[in-house]
Amino acid sequence: MPTESATPEQILFPAKAMHACAPAFTHQVIGLLDGQPKDEATVSKALEGLDGMFDLIAAGLYNLASMLVGEGEDGVRLVETAIANADVSACDDPVQARQSCRRALSAAALETIAQRDPASLAAPQGLEPAATCIADDDLSAAGVSREELEGMIAGPDRDRVRNWLESLPETLRTIFVLRAVAGFNTDETAQLLATHGGPQAAGWTPEAVRELFRQALCSLASQLIHASAAR
Repeated sequence: MPTESATPEQILFPAKAMHACAPAFTHQVIGLLDGQPKDEATVSKALEGLDGMFDLIAAGLYNLASMLVGEGEDGVRLVETAIANADVSACDDPVQARQSCRRALSAAALETIAQRDPASLAAPQGLEPAATCIADDDLSAAGVSREELEGMIAGPDRDRVRNWLESLPETLRTIFVLRAVAGFNTDETAQLLATHGGPQAAGWTPEAVRELFRQALCSLASQLIHASAAR
């Protein structure tokens, strides 16, 4: 007797434990997985009207996902994974929900990057400090606050920031997004990379994360200087 074929929804979203708010999000996001190209505006519009914490964080999660793995359905699936797997005990705590979802999304994104290229997030060997224009591994050292960076990512300079991010090597871009956009500290970033970046990523250390983030910040500072000079 033949087995019953799985529905598209069952294939896309296999059974998993979800917290109370997740089913409504899952139902809405299925419509985005239609094989068509999507930019951030398209996804944001499709996610309008979600209640509670999802209304606050869903578009931001897609923004984060797209910076890690690119725009399109990979990013949409990462958002669904984050919502489904985040450790959120209640749906009425947006701050807790947002951070938990960011962690779940970042873990899934690193696994996606490693699947694409197992060596892309390999832990550096014998990394020596580079002579850069940034002495500290803090976003403010590049002359920009987190709020200003968020404004740049979402505002009229969005394309310039995206183009700069895409010009970075995969490892620098990933570390910059995890530290500066997702808001993880050095230790958390090293742990995420070592745990979810594939077999070659097991050797990531906070010192290596700190050094590469400093290099990315120097690149950002240079980008800001050139942008200011061009105005």
